[in-house]
Amino acid sequence: MTQTRFKIVFDGELMPEVALETAKDNLARLFKSDRTRINSLFCGSTVAIKRDLPESDADQYLAALHRAGAKARKEPDPGASLSLLAGKEAEELGETPQFAATMVCPKCGQQQRKSASCAGCGIIITKFVAHQAVFSQADTGSSGHAAAPANSPYATPKAAVAATLPRYGELNVFSLEGRIGRLRYLAWSLVLSLCVAGIMGVVAIAANISETLGLVLAVSVVLGTLVVSVQIGAQRLHDIGWSAWLLLLNLLPLVNSLFWLVLLIVPGSAGANRYGPPPPANSLAVKLLAGLFLALLLGGLLILFLGGFAMLGLALSGLELNPAQP
Repeated sequence: MTQTRFKIVFDGELMPEVALETAKDNLARLFKSDRTRINSLFCGSTVAIKRDLPESDADQYLAALHRAGAKARKEPDPGASLSLLAGKEAEELGETPQFAATMVCPKCGQQQRKSASCAGCGIIITKFVAHQAVFSQADTGSSGHAAAPANSPYATPKAAVAATLPRYGELNVFSLEGRIGRLRYLAWSLVLSLCVAGIMGVVAIAANISETLGLVLAVSVVLGTLVVSVQIGAQRLHDIGWSAWLLLLNLLPLVNSLFWLVLLIVPGSAGANRYGPPPPANSLAVKLLAGLFLALLLGGLLILFLGGFAMLGLALSGLELNPAQP
């Protein structure tokens, strides 16, 4: 007696509490097909997805479709086509648009005559679909099943679904984009200051030749310094995860001094943030320049403190030498 064969049919009905787009995504992943072909499964008519299956394979395939969100069903079938056919070819043959006498491998996408195995990658198609059903839930994180081994021929092919950020961002002083850390911010600020000091020496020489030329050069240097300072400050703020518009706080007296200290103290984001990947590690030159900047800064503050203390001492000594007359 011939064993009864079954077919899997689908009329567009979904499993309870499954959204249409979610079901389409799951089916596209299950069949390794594009959304155009998957959308044709929801045309409103009954479609035979699988034919000529033994009952055990039909039950296994039906369970996979149910997990994907498609409320398919099995029906007795003496035998039919196995696989997915491109729309135009199916229409020319006058058959159901989704399935006909040729097939597309659900793993590698090769189109061929119907067969139990793929001529391109060699997989057994029914086994591949069954493994896909078992591990598709684990791939989406919605089930406790373990993922298939990466070297298994039935493992779900992995593909990038979004642009991958580089490990480190690119450095560009003359840009409002990107990120720099605290030490690089100090190093670049010191180099900028030294460059401005050298250029201003040239401006002084030009001013002796022509006051107009000296004035034009001086204004140009000030504007250029301002632009580069804004660019460096913007990248430091981006490293923290803040908007560069906060640089406008520098226009407020007293607040600007405190804000500059914040840029020196607050660390940047450990990983990528909305402004991009983190900056590369600090080189030895950056560390030396940052240390020199801090030494000069602390030395200047110390000189100011000692100078103020000396002035205060002289003022007190003057009061003692010239007591007020009664």
